[in-house]
Amino acid sequence: MSDEPVLIARRGLASAGGSDDRCVLWITLNREERRNSLNEEVVRTIDRAIAEAVAGNQVRAIVLTGIGDKAFCAGADLAKNAKGAVFAVDYSQPHHYIVELFKRIEECTLPVIARVNGHAMAGGFGLLCACDLAIAADDIRFGTSEPKIGMTPMMILPYMMRLLPPRQLQEMCITGEPFGAQQLLDWGIVNYLVPRAELDTKLDWLLSRIVDKSPTALRIGKQGFHAMRDMNLRQALEYAQVMLPVMASTEDAKEGMKSFQEKRAPNWTGR
Repeated sequence: MSDEPVLIARRGLASAGGSDDRCVLWITLNREERRNSLNEEVVRTIDRAIAEAVAGNQVRAIVLTGIGDKAFCAGADLAKNAKGAVFAVDYSQPHHYIVELFKRIEECTLPVIARVNGHAMAGGFGLLCACDLAIAADDIRFGTSEPKIGMTPMMILPYMMRLLPPRQLQEMCITGEPFGAQQLLDWGIVNYLVPRAELDTKLDWLLSRIVDKSPTALRIGKQGFHAMRDMNLRQALEYAQVMLPVMASTEDAKEGMKSFQEKRAPNWTGR
């Protein structure tokens, strides 16, 4: 096993025998002894991996997960001798590297799926909330532990506010107590909650429904989703009526219509 803090690998789908051009990029936090906690090196490595995947044209989806079965990510590394502590601030820099990573995930034109293999706490829970889709094992716990060390989950609050019911979010921010996995599904934080033994089977099923779609439609669709989420209704409708003919003019949209009419599988070009 590599001693690198983050493992980067391209894989195919298990259901396709792993032979489908390794179209899924796996980013795995590899700090099991530190409960896959975050420091500057880890965060910047994830950021670079996502940027490189977007710059290429072979990756169709990204999976973010942690090594082992205890923790997806425990948040910031709080060890006394931790390098690149997340709470450390360089006032000469306008953006914290955690913020840069969150922006990278939001601007990423590939679907980013959280494979929640273990507990997701503090910044790890924020990382889960920042992803586009999520599948979690049904025996995990999640929450914000910052209140227990005299902090509030400030950096991840913007993402939590978009997903969590206000009362529950306030409780998390005030008490710092963890919640059980079922709440992830009840509050709409994850797409699927499954027994641990079925986690990878369900993930493979979800990925198979993503990688066969038009890369162009996914890119423009994700851009539109995030753009319209920050608009009021009138602005969103104006944006939509401009973007619809843009999408229709792409090669993939024309191929999609043609393949539908000819009753055959589409041949996506990603253009």
